[in-house]
Amino acid sequence: MQYSMQRVQRAQVFRASANKASLKSSAPAQFAGLRRPNLLDIDSNVTVSLTQILSASTVRASASRAPRCATVMSAGAGKKVLMLGGTRFIGTYLARELVNAGYELTLLTRGKKAITSQIPDDTDDSYAKFAAAVKHIACDRSDPEAMKAALTGTGFEIVFDMNGREAVEAEPILDALPDVKQYIFCSSAGVYKKNDQMPHREEDEVDFNSRHKGKLYTEQLLDSRGVNWTSVRPVYITGVGNYNQVEEWFFHRIAAGRTIPIPGSGMQVTQLGNVKDLATAFMKIIDNPKAARQVYNVANERFVTFDGIAKACAEAMGVECPPIVHYNAKDFDFGKLKAFPMRDQHFFASVDKAMADLDWTPEYGLVDGLRDSYEKDFKRGRFIKAADFTTDDMVLEKLGVPAKQAVMA
Repeated sequence: MQYSMQRVQRAQVFRASANKASLKSSAPAQFAGLRRPNLLDIDSNVTVSLTQILSASTVRASASRAPRCATVMSAGAGKKVLMLGGTRFIGTYLARELVNAGYELTLLTRGKKAITSQIPDDTDDSYAKFAAAVKHIACDRSDPEAMKAALTGTGFEIVFDMNGREAVEAEPILDALPDVKQYIFCSSAGVYKKNDQMPHREEDEVDFNSRHKGKLYTEQLLDSRGVNWTSVRPVYITGVGNYNQVEEWFFHRIAAGRTIPIPGSGMQVTQLGNVKDLATAFMKIIDNPKAARQVYNVANERFVTFDGIAKACAEAMGVECPPIVHYNAKDFDFGKLKAFPMRDQHFFASVDKAMADLDWTPEYGLVDGLRDSYEKDFKRGRFIKAADFTTDDMVLEKLGVPAKQAVMA
């Protein structure tokens, strides 16, 4: 079953940082996102250098890589997989990867909406086969007793927890599936504490006061229960079906030919990643002993400024970028309205560890990924929200800048 478009192929260079020169099999410190000794390290009782893990050759050509997920198709085909969520965005692509690789997939949702839906990358035939293959359990994961009753005795070997927010939501799953072989959790790079040194790395200090603190407690729970777990921490994810207004915020303004108001200097550095690359990274974790009890940042290798995102979105749309203006967000009271889709700070993470351990390489470049999203969503009139320039007008009026200085070509 095919759902993905042909990818841009390019050579990749793996980088190892000096402060991760070796991975020792000593007892782990208190967990805070640090790399743990993996199963290979423990079994061999030796120190494994990062250079050995990366192998002697540090340059791989994408053209020579096996097809996406080829490393797991033979090893894991036929295993029973439970996915919590899976009906939108990341889950829709991961679910197709799993079915395509031969896994027996069951989605657990509340059952309030269709379990599967056709996405732009599907053909009618591929979607029909996918929909027929997916099984379903209707249950509210906020009800622990109902969850235990629904999952006890099901024999799921792998769990993908795509929508977990609190540790208490994972507890009944672990109780009902004591023999689960692998628990793969979707966390967020938003768990890191602000740091003077960037990019964020997996060993960086985390913030238990962040709005994502529940994901940190879930990681701690999984670790304390002795489960073979892995946590993935995406940064900003873009792509077809995105339910967060990231790229769409820029598309609306560029399509309307409006001046784009960006907070601060516009030089804040951040990082996007494509949903299809994220799905591939999740697949690469399956049956991978290096991923045991590990945390991985996942996003594009390259970083980008806020102004750069606006320009990349315009390039993806095939038009000239309208003028960009900058403002001090502290000068405005937007109330509950969100004036900009990203946090007004530098926010980006290293993906070196995921590339090394998972044999994974992001295949979508910045503009390629944005173009895919534009052509298959925005250009077809598929919006998360209709255009709303209320906060833009507040900024532009105070700055004395006209709303329209350029017209879409």
